[in-house]
Amino acid sequence: MKYFFLAEGWTVGRVWASDGLWQITAWRRQPDIQRLNICLVEKNELMWLYRIEDNVLTVEVKPSTSEFVNQTIGQVVIKRLLTAEQVIERLGTAQAKCHLQNIQLVV
Repeated sequence: MKYFFLAEGWTVGRVWASDGLWQITAWRRQPDIQRLNICLVEKNELMWLYRIEDNVLTVEVKPSTSEFVNQTIGQVVIKRLLTAEQVIERLGTAQAKCHLQNIQLVV
């Protein structure tokens, strides 16, 4: 698995695999991209952690609301996806807060 952080208010657009742009008809499915319940706060901005399958090489992200479209650039292409070790290192160096809604799920 690979990972990336994405700011609140942004969404995943197009996805590329080793053979080019992800084709749903060729793969017969959507790429496996999941937002996890882990986020960092940087400069008062939530950065959510996403997990993505190994077949994906590049991810396009773009603002999901008109509020962000007017204030930011139109789209960004993420080419440097993170490994699990890099995510743990990043979380270890961040000032993090943990908010648990259901402690029984952790215990």
